[in-house]
Amino acid sequence: MQGLWTALAGLVLGMIFVHIQFPYLLQDCKYGWTLFRIKLKRDGFRKRKPFYTVLECFLERVRRQPDKALIIFEGREYSYLYVDRQSNRVARALRTHADLREGDTVAFFMSNDPSYAWLWFGLCKLGCAASLLNYNIRSKSLLHCFSCCGARVLIASEELKAAVEEVLPTLLEQNISVFILSKDCNTPGIETLLDKMEQASDEPISPELRSKVTMVSPAVYVYTSGTTGYPKAVVINHDKLWAITLYLSTCGATSDDVIYSPLPLYHGAGFNLGLHGAIERGMTVILRRKFSASAFWDDCRIHNVTIIQYIGETMRYLCNTPEREIDKTHKVRMAIGNGLREDVWRSFQGRFGHIRIVEFYTASESNIGFMNYTGKMGAVGRENFYQKVRINFILLKENKDCHHPGPPPAVTKFSIAGETGLLVSEITSAAPFLGYCGSPEQTEKKQMRNVFQKGDVYLNSGDLLRFDKDNFIYFQDRVGDTFRWKGENVATTEVECVLVALNFIEDACVYGVKIPGTEGKIGMAAVTLKAGREFSCSEAFLHVSKYLPPYAQPQFIRIQSCLETTGTFKQVKSSLVREGFNPSSINDLLYFLMPRDKCYKPMTQIYYNSVIAGELRI
Repeated sequence: MQGLWTALAGLVLGMIFVHIQFPYLLQDCKYGWTLFRIKLKRDGFRKRKPFYTVLECFLERVRRQPDKALIIFEGREYSYLYVDRQSNRVARALRTHADLREGDTVAFFMSNDPSYAWLWFGLCKLGCAASLLNYNIRSKSLLHCFSCCGARVLIASEELKAAVEEVLPTLLEQNISVFILSKDCNTPGIETLLDKMEQASDEPISPELRSKVTMVSPAVYVYTSGTTGYPKAVVINHDKLWAITLYLSTCGATSDDVIYSPLPLYHGAGFNLGLHGAIERGMTVILRRKFSASAFWDDCRIHNVTIIQYIGETMRYLCNTPEREIDKTHKVRMAIGNGLREDVWRSFQGRFGHIRIVEFYTASESNIGFMNYTGKMGAVGRENFYQKVRINFILLKENKDCHHPGPPPAVTKFSIAGETGLLVSEITSAAPFLGYCGSPEQTEKKQMRNVFQKGDVYLNSGDLLRFDKDNFIYFQDRVGDTFRWKGENVATTEVECVLVALNFIEDACVYGVKIPGTEGKIGMAAVTLKAGREFSCSEAFLHVSKYLPPYAQPQFIRIQSCLETTGTFKQVKSSLVREGFNPSSINDLLYFLMPRDKCYKPMTQIYYNSVIAGELRI
C-alpha cells in the first residue's frame, strides 16, 4: 500500500512539474490533434471522385436538414432548402441569358444580402467562379477589379445601379453582360435578373455541368484592401476554400451554434469563414446589411447568438457604446476574428463577460496562419510543433530598408524572442501560394527566391510579427506602415496603443512622414478626441515621454473628426502621409512636439518653414 501511495505521489509531483515547465502542453497537444484531424478530413475530400467541394457539403446539409434556417436577415428566415432551390433558378437563368459555361467567372458587386448565398451556389453548380467586389469602390478602381479575373458577367445590387451606370459604357465595349438584382430597369445595357430567376425551374442541376471542376480550380477571387494603389485579386481555389471553411470546426463550433456576421460578404472573413464555415457545421447565420454597434447586442439577444465575428476596430466600437445593465445578458460564448488590441480585449471581456476570444492571423493570399487557441491576451497565435513540422516559417530580422514597400529585403539574420521580424513562409506543395489573378508582377514581387539555399522560395507576408519566450506570436505591423527614425524601426501599433491610453483621445492612426534632409521618416499621428474633451498639450507630452522612447514619440499630432477606414475597418494611411504636416494645406488642428518646452504646441507656418529649412532641429 505504501508503494502505491508513493507511486501516486510521484505521479502527482511529476504532473505538477510538467505543468510548471510546460504550462501549455495540454492545449498544444489538443490543438495539434485538431489540426491533424482536419488534415485527414481534407485529404479525404481530395481523394473523393467527384471531388468533394463546399457545394457538395452544402447539398449534403440540404438533404439532412432542409428546413433549418441557413440565413436570418432582417426578420426573415431562409432555409437550406430554399437557398438550394433559388440557386437552381440562378444557374438556369444565367446559363440561358448570359450563356455561362463551366470555367467562366462572374463578378458580384453587391451589398450584404441573402442572395449572395444562392447566387454563389448557382455559379458553383455551373462550375463557375465568383469575383467578390468591394461595394465601396467606384469608377477606375471598379473597372480594374472587375477586369483582374477576366469576368464575363457582372451582377449588382439594385442600390448600386448608379455606380454601375458610371462604368457601363466600358463594360459594354468589352461585351460584358450586366445584370441588376431587380425586376425592372430602364437603363439600356443592364438586364434584370430577378424576373428571369422567377421564370426558371428550381429542379436540381445536373452535376455534368461542373464535371471538370477539381480542387485546384478557382472558386473565389477576393481582393486586398487596397489602402494604397488598386486592390489585387487573390486566387482562392476549392482546396484553399476548404482550409478557410474548416476554421470554425477548428475553433470548436457545432451545429447548435448560431453565428452573427455583420462583416461584408465581399471579404474573406465574412464569406469564406463565416458563411461557408457555418454551412460545414450545419449552423444558422444571422446576417446584417452593415455593422451597427448600437444594434449588435440586441441582435445577439433576439436570435440567441452564440458565436460572433469581428474584424479591425469593431470590438472597440462595441466597447465605446453607452453601458447598459444587460451588457452581460446574452448567450455569446465565442468571438472569432483578428485585429483586436490587448487593451480592447481586456475592456471587452470586462464589460460583456468572459467570452472566449479566438484571435487569428492570416491573409487572403497567405500560405500560413496562426490561431490563439489558449486565449492569451494580445497574441494572434502560438508556435505549435505540429504546424512547424508541416510549414517552414521564419521571422527575419529587419534590415534598415525592410520598412519600405518594394522587393523583399536581403536576409541578414533571424529574429530572436522579443524582437520584431518579417514573417516569411516557405512555398511548397503542402503550403502553396496561388498568387494574384491578372498580376504576374505582383505575384513575383511577393516571393523571395534562394533565401537559405538555391532553389527555395519563400512568401514575403509583408507583416512584422514578434515571438515571446513562451512562443506566443504577436502582430506588430505591416511593413509599409512602419516608420524608421534615428536608426530605429517603430511599430505604429505600439504608438497607437500609447496614445489611446490618454483619457481624451478616442482613436489614433500613426504613420511616418518625410522631412527634407533627414534619413527615414518621423512619427506623426492623426487622432480623434472623445466627446466633450479637448487636446491637452502638456498631458500628451508627459504621456508620450513616459511611455515611448524619443525616436518613437509622434512629432506631429493632427486632430480629426473621424479617421478614414476601408470597408473592413482598416485604417487608411496613404492620404494622411501625402498631406504631411504643412498647416497651410491642412484644415485640421495640428500640433508640434517641443521637448524644450515640455509640451505640444500649435503648428504654425513659421515652425513649418523652419523645419523644412533645417533651421529647427528635431
